Amino acid sequence: MKFTYQLKEKSKKNMARLGEFIYNGKVYQTPMFMPVGTNATVKTLSPEELKDIGCGIILANTYHLWLRPGEEIVKMAGGLHKFMNYDGPILTDSGGFQVFSLAKPKDITEEGVHFKNFENGDALFLTPEKSIQIQMALGSDLVMSFDECVKWPSTREYVEKSVERTLRWAKRGKEAFTSSNQMLFGIVQGGEYEDLRRKCALELVKMDFDGYSIGGTSVGEDKKTMYKMVSYATKYLPEDKIRYLMGVGDPIDLIENVMRGIDIFDCVSPTRLARHGHAYTWRGKINLKNSKYKEDFTKIDDHCDCYACKHYTKAYIRHLITASETFGARLLSIHNIYFLTKLMEKIRANIATDTLEEFRDEFIKNYYGDGYEYK
Repeated sequence: MKFTYQLKEKSKKNMARLGEFIYNGKVYQTPMFMPVGTNATVKTLSPEELKDIGCGIILANTYHLWLRPGEEIVKMAGGLHKFMNYDGPILTDSGGFQVFSLAKPKDITEEGVHFKNFENGDALFLTPEKSIQIQMALGSDLVMSFDECVKWPSTREYVEKSVERTLRWAKRGKEAFTSSNQMLFGIVQGGEYEDLRRKCALELVKMDFDGYSIGGTSVGEDKKTMYKMVSYATKYLPEDKIRYLMGVGDPIDLIENVMRGIDIFDCVSPTRLARHGHAYTWRGKINLKNSKYKEDFTKIDDHCDCYACKHYTKAYIRHLITASETFGARLLSIHNIYFLTKLMEKIRANIATDTLEEFRDEFIKNYYGDGYEYK
C-alpha cells in the first residue's frame, strides 16, 4: 500500500492529535483540511495552484464521476491521478450523501438505493458493491464505504434501522473491496443518539477498516449537536487509524472537532463562498460584494500572503465578482483554501504546545467577536 498513517502526539488536555501519513514517499501532516474537487477538479483552480497553496489530500465525487464521464473512462485514462494530473493523494466519497440529498426514504432498500440522475432523470441504482467497484476503477487512494446519511432530526426508530443497514452495507462493501493499493474507510452513523453512535463505531472497528469516517453531520443540526455527534463516535475509534469528519469546513468547527479527535476534514465551502464573493479573514468572513469595498485598495487580509493578497486589492476583486468574471472566483478560492490551510497549520502548532484551547478562545474573539455563542 502506498499510503501509511502514524499517530505522532496527543494533547493532554483534550482529544487533539498530531499525525502524519506517507504517500509515495512524501510526508503530509494532520490535522488537515481537504479541498473538494467534485468533478475531478477543485472549481476554478489548477493542480499546480493547489500545490502552491500547500494542499495534501483532495476529494473527488464518486456519484458525479460515475455519471460523467463514467468510471471506465477514468480507468482508461490511467486513474484519477493521471486523468486530472494530480500526483497527491485523492479521496473519493461513496455516493452516500447523494442518497441523502436525492433519494426518498421509500427508494432505500436492503439491496441498494434507487434514485434519478440529476441531469436527465434516468433511473439509477447504487449498491454497496457498485460504489466500491466504481471507486476501485477511479483509482483513488482513500475509498469510502457506502452508507446512509440520515437527515437531522430523525426519529430514534429510523436511525436505529439505518445504522443496522449501514453496518450491513459496510460489510458487503468490504467483501467487494479487493484492492491492495487503496485504503477503505468505514463510516460511523447514528444521528444524535450516543448509544447508536457507539454501536456503529464498535461494530465497524470489529470489521477492521483502514480508517474511519464520521458521517451524518452538517445536515441541519446546530453546532453543539454536531460536536456531540463527533464525540460520541471518536472515543470508540482506534487511536492508530486516521479519522475523517465528512463535509465540515466552518473555521470554528475545524478547531472544535480537532479537539474531539478528528484528523482530516473536507467541505465545498471555501470555493462555494468564493464564487459568491465571500472571503475568510482572521477578523471574520467578509462579503466583497458590499459597496464599502468599491474603493478599498487594500488586500483581502493584512495577515495573509496568498497569491491573491500579494497581487490584488479588494476593490479589484469586488469588480471581478460583480462583473461575473471567473478570475474573481479563482482569486477568492485561492485565498479561502489558503486561509483554511494556514488555520490547520496554526492548529497543529498549538497541539504541539498543548495550547489549542487558548488558541480557540483567541480565534473566536478575533473572528466572531465578543459574545459569540455556538448556534
